[in-house]
Amino acid sequence: MTGSLATRVLGAVALAAAAVMAILALWISPADEVQGDAVRLMYVHVPSIWVAYGSFVLTAFASARVLRRTRSGAGGSQGVIADRQARHWDRVAGAAAELGVIFTALTLMTGSLWGKVTWGAYWQWDARLTTTVLLFVTYLGYLALRRLPAESRSRARRSAVMALIAVVNLPIVHYSVDWWRTLHQEASLELGPGGARNYTGEMYWTLLYSWATFTVVALWIGIHRYRVLRLEELAEEAALEELLAARRAEYESAGPRSTGQESSDHAEQVTSR
Repeated sequence: MTGSLATRVLGAVALAAAAVMAILALWISPADEVQGDAVRLMYVHVPSIWVAYGSFVLTAFASARVLRRTRSGAGGSQGVIADRQARHWDRVAGAAAELGVIFTALTLMTGSLWGKVTWGAYWQWDARLTTTVLLFVTYLGYLALRRLPAESRSRARRSAVMALIAVVNLPIVHYSVDWWRTLHQEASLELGPGGARNYTGEMYWTLLYSWATFTVVALWIGIHRYRVLRLEELAEEAALEELLAARRAEYESAGPRSTGQESSDHAEQVTSR
């Protein structure tokens, strides 16, 4: 129900890109001189956190739009979001946050495997690892907050506030390797003029291609998740309309009987007098 021609084409592109990425990462890109074949985890680990960063930034942007569209007198009344743009941005924030959580979890899992090879342990209370876990747990809390029963306007606003607070963790995670002594290596690749490169040649281009592939895959998943959220809203609205219609029918059917009963009681009182 969430598919369309555009998403089917995008899904096919994502699948083909993932297949090419697997070939590049497993066979074309060489092993590292120090880490050996374990370095191939980088082509999943690094793009995953890039996608997570982008997803959380999108969540913050969408949340700011929600707050702007639902400010006093602008987004609806009696606890309901009347503004269609506000509802749209609220769905964007929710879908993007879910994507970010998924790819952060993937980052932690691949990082744990990579750490076992390079550090000899699946986990260390390293600054980068600890702040990443904090980021993951924070956005799990954000998603839980979105699920709490409440009026749509208040739920959207309080979730938006939490998203804007949670996004503060991003620079802490990213710069943790520069601010504290850490086992984790520095950034593998810094995009931008004069950015540092720890990898060159086939590794460098495979890493860039992996980032593009993960972005396409995340976009495909995000579009479908957004549409699912829209369908959930429609289902809730339909259920509410059915409930209200049932209540109105009960009231209308009970009205004549109540009136007739009151007239009968009044007649009996007059007769007794």
